[in-house]
Amino acid sequence: MPELRPEPAFLPLTVASASTAARSLVDPPVRASALVVQRKAESANSAAADCWTALLAGCDTPGRRALPGKLKDLSEATSVYAGTDWWFGTGSNHRRKVAGAQARIEDAIRSGDGEQFAEAFIGYDQAVAAAVVRIQSRLGSPAL
Repeated sequence: MPELRPEPAFLPLTVASASTAARSLVDPPVRASALVVQRKAESANSAAADCWTALLAGCDTPGRRALPGKLKDLSEATSVYAGTDWWFGTGSNHRRKVAGAQARIEDAIRSGDGEQFAEAFIGYDQAVAAAVVRIQSRLGSPAL
């Protein structure tokens, strides 16, 4: 029987911070929004693993083409969780970091550069997770 290995984790900080936010003591709609971020992060992480495999193999697979859309979904879910006023106001620095890292990942996918892909993903994970943590801090709501 083949050994099953865990899927690579490309967004561990984001998944963890969104999971914590989804269990927080804030209003149910805010928790629901954080849960959407968590689900989008898990979906993007899975797509990233598929894309990584395709990059290593030098293939143009559906997984490689799906990742940019999954990242866009995660970035949009994060902006909804943050709220428009914060995301485009006080939190605009976070928004720019997320967008910049996302663009670097997309460039790496287009060029087939695995090293650039891995480095950009570290930046994207840090940027999204930092935004989620900052939003959580701003809401003043500890986790359960």
